[in-house]
Amino acid sequence: MKIHILDDWFDTLRNLPSFGMLAGHDVTVWTDHEEDTDALAARLQEADAVVLFRERTKVTRDLLAGLPNLKLISQRGVYPHVNVPACTENNVLLCSNTSADGANYAAAELTFALMLSAMRQLPQQMASVKAGEWQMGVGRTLRGRTLGLYGYGKIGKAVAEYAKAFGMHVVWWASEKGRARAEADGEVVANSRADFFAGCDVISLHLRLTLETKGLVTAQDLSEMKPGSVLINTSRAGLIEAGALLDGLNNGSPSMAAIDVFDIEPLIDPNDPLLSHPNLIATPHIGFVTEDEFEKQFADIYEQINAYADGKPIHMINPEVWGET
Repeated sequence: MKIHILDDWFDTLRNLPSFGMLAGHDVTVWTDHEEDTDALAARLQEADAVVLFRERTKVTRDLLAGLPNLKLISQRGVYPHVNVPACTENNVLLCSNTSADGANYAAAELTFALMLSAMRQLPQQMASVKAGEWQMGVGRTLRGRTLGLYGYGKIGKAVAEYAKAFGMHVVWWASEKGRARAEADGEVVANSRADFFAGCDVISLHLRLTLETKGLVTAQDLSEMKPGSVLINTSRAGLIEAGALLDGLNNGSPSMAAIDVFDIEPLIDPNDPLLSHPNLIATPHIGFVTEDEFEKQFADIYEQINAYADGKPIHMINPEVWGET
């Protein structure tokens, strides 16, 4: 098969062990990002299969219309960036493992790094010492403070382990089913949503972005956060009501935010009011960007390609293309 891999910006994948799973296929790796639909379609004219690098490229109806040879899109995780009905109409099978085993420890580790950075003012302290001004303020320790985790899933549980090792108290909030699972596991669940937001020193979001969770964290929620509190978001920007985080920072609630995700990505305007806010610590959506995580994710993606090539596709999102319902 002729396989095209998109958006491998640092040319990482061909140097990982899993890349050997594509031996025998004709593989092209693109190390830049092409935004123009016509130009991207021209690149992919000969592709039998396209590998998506997370959500870096949107698969639109217009793009699919320009790819008559395309048979398979292989990726991992959720797929809000893929027009699934248009895939089906164009007889393109979408395969995506949305229930992979194990937590994304890379995202959990970044969450904790952002928490430490916010509480100890690491970016500001680093900038101060490099400017020859020595200390710029006084940070806060984590031990004894309360971490609120919104979303009782794999990544949140990994973050909870780290927090407990640091001597933090961990409190959960989630859907009704998620709260029930947390209580069954012996975890502490807040008495109410209002108590959760008002009672935590740090709150970290660990939810999938769906139609049900879009804008789930409201301006009212943020306004109830305690003085000096920190909000962490390494999940998806859309979990927070549009504009609420910037307004909250301007009003001092939360006092600081540390985020890895934005409504518009890539966000490359240094004057963006949220990105440039003095009480925001930001990273450029690197929660999953480690060699170890790439190895896990792309092994799944390549397995889907080989299964398709063998006539036994797996993790089909639109199985009707394959003649299954």
